[in-house]
Amino acid sequence: MIRYHASWVVPINEPPIHDGWVAVDRGRVVALGRRTPTPDAAPEVDLGRVAILPGLVNAHTHLELSYLRDLVPPASEFITWMRTMLAARRQRLDLNSAEVLDAIGRAIDEAAACGTVLVGDISNTLVTLAPLTRSSLAAVVFYELIGFKAPDPNALVDRARQELDALKPTDRVRASLAAHAPYSVAPLLLRAIHRAVERDPFLPCSVHLAESAEEVEFIEKGTGPWRDLLEELGAWNSAWMVPGVSPVQYLDEAGFLSSHVLAVHGVQMSPADLSRLAARGATLVTCPRSNGHTGAGAPPLEDFYRAGVRVAVGTDSLASAPDLNVFAELATMRALAPSVPAASLLESATREGARALGFEADYGTIEPGKRARLLAVGVPPGTGDVEEYLVTGIHPEQVRWIE
Repeated sequence: MIRYHASWVVPINEPPIHDGWVAVDRGRVVALGRRTPTPDAAPEVDLGRVAILPGLVNAHTHLELSYLRDLVPPASEFITWMRTMLAARRQRLDLNSAEVLDAIGRAIDEAAACGTVLVGDISNTLVTLAPLTRSSLAAVVFYELIGFKAPDPNALVDRARQELDALKPTDRVRASLAAHAPYSVAPLLLRAIHRAVERDPFLPCSVHLAESAEEVEFIEKGTGPWRDLLEELGAWNSAWMVPGVSPVQYLDEAGFLSSHVLAVHGVQMSPADLSRLAARGATLVTCPRSNGHTGAGAPPLEDFYRAGVRVAVGTDSLASAPDLNVFAELATMRALAPSVPAASLLESATREGARALGFEADYGTIEPGKRARLLAVGVPPGTGDVEEYLVTGIHPEQVRWIE
């Protein structure tokens, strides 16, 4: 057993401990508390002027898009960004190329260097599962299905499940299914994905939801830029019935929303939408820096927390975010939501993400029994409110892993 001392211990599930310690044995936390003389002879390590906190959770990213870093410029409208991103992807169709795999490896290393312990990774090819398995990160790799005109939704989902089973996910790197978005997944395919995920009570599911004004228009009226793009791509389904409601209400009435679901973005959610999401126990994953880059807009973060929705944090992909630093995401959240307590923001980046991804038994807080994948973050002298400091912008060079 080793006892680590630090200026601050930030357990997340309880208030920060000034001049605290964490005891670790065989990779697990066994105890923590305020610094007092102890009678045992356990080795002690004084980490100095740092805050010890659990590894962060990036609940939504797309590691397979890492090769698009700096190739998709910011846009004033989401549909413009999407068109540019799709064009960039078409230029590199081989996602098993050395260029793509090298970019994935660098992104995984970057995430770990920024203090990330667990990711929710969206993949259309499952190319990221093997690199993640070789890494230090824990993960859920979401096999994302797209099909607005899928002729046999059940067969599509069955094939996807067979592919996942053949990959033999581990306890640390798991795999599940995701629906891309309400505007790109047909109603019957949504239901087939939901049924497949619900068979395993421990697996989560993901969906991009209420991300852009264009999405809202399409689901409410069946018109606008999304319909134009679907028609251009040959993916339009003339039999589709316009729901005439918000994207959130549409998925809820389709039976898709539940406590298993990570609803990503939510930029265009109304108070009624947020109430509906909270009632279903779904987790809203916010990615504010990406939303600004893509032209989706600024998420109404204060409304999220006020509505009692579970909120987790994601960076999104390197096609729409400058880096994979969840601490930088927290700094943006602090600027957008000054009334939200720093403790709530930190909980979103740790415990809520771990719970949503099904890893709450191992990650998200510092408490006995949890894995000791702990961060030591340098703090300046005289820091009184360590939680507030941690959400105002932490750089990778301030972060190191203890265990």
